[in-house]
Amino acid sequence: MSGTLRRLKRPLLYVMAPAYVVAGVLHFVVPELYVQIVPPVFPAALALVYLSGVAEIAVGVGLLLPRTRRHAAWATVALLVAVFPANVYMATHGVVIDGFPGGDGDPSDLVRWGRLPLQGVLILWALWYTRPSTETVSR
Repeated sequence: MSGTLRRLKRPLLYVMAPAYVVAGVLHFVVPELYVQIVPPVFPAALALVYLSGVAEIAVGVGLLLPRTRRHAAWATVALLVAVFPANVYMATHGVVIDGFPGGDGDPSDLVRWGRLPLQGVLILWALWYTRPSTETVSR
C-alpha cells in the first residue's frame, strides 16, 4: 500500500464508521423515506428498514472497535450487498421519495444510477479494513 493510502486509512475509518451510525439512526428517525425504496417483492418493508438501520449502527460501532473491526468490515460488505436491490429498484423504477427533506425527493437519473457503482466503491472501502494492517489502525 502506498504511503499516502496508509496515512489515510485511519482518518477514513473515522469518516466511514460514524457515517454508518448516522445512516442507521436515520432509519429510525425517518423510516418512511427508506420504506419507499424497498422493492415491493420484499415483505415487511418497515421491518427491513429497521433491521438495516440496526445493522448500519452495529457495523459503524464495530468498525470503531479494534477487536471487532475486521468482522464489522466483513459485515459492512454483506450489508452493502443486502441493500443493493433497493438501489437497483430506485434506479430502474424512477422512485420518487415522498417527504424527502428539502422537497426534492426526485433525484436525477445520474444520481439514481450513480448509486449503483457507488456501492462498489463502498464495498472496496469496507474490504480495506478486512485485512490485517501493519500500521496502527488497530490500536
